[in-house]
Order: sequence, then C-alpha cells, then structure tokens
Amino acid sequence: MRIAVPNKGRLHDPAVDLLERAGLHLVDGADRKLYADTVDPAVTVLFARASDIPEYVADGAADVGLTGLDQVRESGVDLLDLLDLGFGACRLVLATPEDDAVETPADLAGGTVATEFPNVTRTYFADRGVDVDIVEVSGATELTPHVDIAEAIVDITSTGTTLRMNRLAVVDEVLESSVRLFARPETADDPKLEQVTTALGSVLAAEDRRYLMMNVDGDNLDAVKEVLPGMGGPTVMDIAGSDAVAVHAVVEEARVFETIADLKAAGASDVLVTEIERLVE
Repeated sequence: MRIAVPNKGRLHDPAVDLLERAGLHLVDGADRKLYADTVDPAVTVLFARASDIPEYVADGAADVGLTGLDQVRESGVDLLDLLDLGFGACRLVLATPEDDAVETPADLAGGTVATEFPNVTRTYFADRGVDVDIVEVSGATELTPHVDIAEAIVDITSTGTTLRMNRLAVVDEVLESSVRLFARPETADDPKLEQVTTALGSVLAAEDRRYLMMNVDGDNLDAVKEVLPGMGGPTVMDIAGSDAVAVHAVVEEARVFETIADLKAAGASDVLVTEIERLVE
C-alpha cells in the first residue's frame, strides 16, 4: 500500500502527524521528502505536491492519497472520497473588486475570470449557464482585477483576510474544501485500504472525546448514570474491598466542564479526565 501525502506547505505536517497518531510511524526517508517506509512493512509513504497527488492515485503510482478536495476536483480524475481528515479547510470563492457592481455570477457574462483552478471554474460557470473567458494564472491571483487582466477571480481563501487586503469582495462560494483520504474505485475492497481508513478514522473520532473515570458509592450510582449516558451507557466495575464502584465513560470534550460539575453534585468522587488517542467505533 502506497500512501501519497503533500511534500511541503501547510498540509504536510498535519498529514504526517495524522499518520503517526494512527500508528503508521515513519521509520526512514522523511528528510528526503521522496518516500518513507513505515512500521508496517506493507505500507510506504510517498511525498508529492498536493496538486499531483490525484494523478498519482489515479495512475496507480499511489494506492491512496491525502490531499484537498479542491485538488481532486481540479484534476478531474475519478476517485473515492473515503474520509474527511478535518484539516486544510478552505473555500474556493468567486470575488470581484469591492467597488464593482457585480452581485451574481451572471453579472460576469462575457467577462474574464482569473484563477489557478481553471477546470473547477469552468465547471462552476457552465453549471450556471454563464459564458466567461478563463485566464489561468500561477500566483498573485488577487492582483489581476487591479491590472485589467480580469474582472473577477476564483481563488482559495481561509479567513478572507487576503481578499479584504486587496479590496476584493466575495460574490459566491465555488467549492468548500478540506483534506480527504482518496483512493481509486478499484481498490475499494482492498483489506489494507480498510485497515488504513479505520486507523485514520479512529484518530479523528477520538479528537473531540474524553475518557472519564470516577468512584461512586452504590447509593449514588443511578444518579451518576443519568449524567453519563456515554456511548451505549457508562461502564461500571466493582472495586475490591469497597462498597463503591468505578465508573468509566466517554464524553464529548465540549461537555466535560459541565459534566464534572453534574457528576460531583450526583455523588461522584476522584474524577479523572484523560485524552483518547484512538477510538474505533
């Protein structure tokens, strides 16, 4: 199994970190940025440009790839979108100068749009029946409306700060993107692919969960269980030589603060909260 991940940029470190947390530790090659073996002798990591990864997977140079949805849509290849990996979130937006009177994509009919994503942009306007000329650029897309190269742009934004700095306003959202796990359709039944998908998914499932452990007197158990519905209910275990029991449960991280207060009020003691590395649901 060959897994392609971005070789540099803002996607590289989160991608490698996710593989490490999933148990696919890189054992060599990380400094060369070409390939690396992992602790699983059946899995190798390939380092490639994020924009090249869809073609790597489609052509069979890699079996699966971690890259943005925007890159796959731009490549036009047919891949399975297996898992949203929860990082690299961004939007492709249609934007024009703030002082222009453009309110809808239709207002740009007959105009010119500059972008690094010509295929995505062409599809976007074709779906809306709007005819525009598309100019492909390789950088500084925000500059093009101000030097009369284009009336509008389609570009990536995360916070919108760069657009505002360049006096550009968003007209419409073209595509919402994040880094996903992609594979070729013919690998869908590969057991190793299922193993990799489960490993990565278990890390993501654990990110917003916490494991709670506490001691509870028998008289207070029902009240504590009401506070802790958990995943199918909390786990209750006898404590040797004591009338109390140990109660364990998985709780959403956002609820931990209020849950601890409720547990104390219900009679729980010695409450311990720990992070969860992986959670296979």
